[in-house]
Amino acid sequence: MAIRKSTIQEQVAQAIASIEPNDRPVVTFQSITGPSPWLMNALGLIGQLLVKYYYVTLTERVVVVHRASRISNRPQEIVHVVPLEQARLLVSDVRRNPLWSSLRFQFPGEATPTRLNVGRYWRAELDVFVPALTGQQIAA
Repeated sequence: MAIRKSTIQEQVAQAIASIEPNDRPVVTFQSITGPSPWLMNALGLIGQLLVKYYYVTLTERVVVVHRASRISNRPQEIVHVVPLEQARLLVSDVRRNPLWSSLRFQFPGEATPTRLNVGRYWRAELDVFVPALTGQQIAA
């Protein structure tokens, strides 16, 4: 079971190397979709069925989004690969909060941006991801 950041980041790097051997991950973070993790937890099992878990990785060339396993927490299949030039325009509404930060990412082929909630455990990676991708600092 992948629990440690280093293990998860290594698994994501291996998955990226298998599709693009010349690309290197810069930063990876885990995110949970949905309106609010607090609300989803309050709804119990129903709330947990409504959310999706993703690993978002910024590489030197693209942004890669992996689905995360609910049981083992391992990265699973790649659901989106977005070139950096395009990905820069798809990030919006970045909010840095003490426990749950969030950003909106417009996944290709979807009508509205998806809210990605990022837990405190992954906030340092979010603080690297947003400026590296957009060039903008996150307001605290």
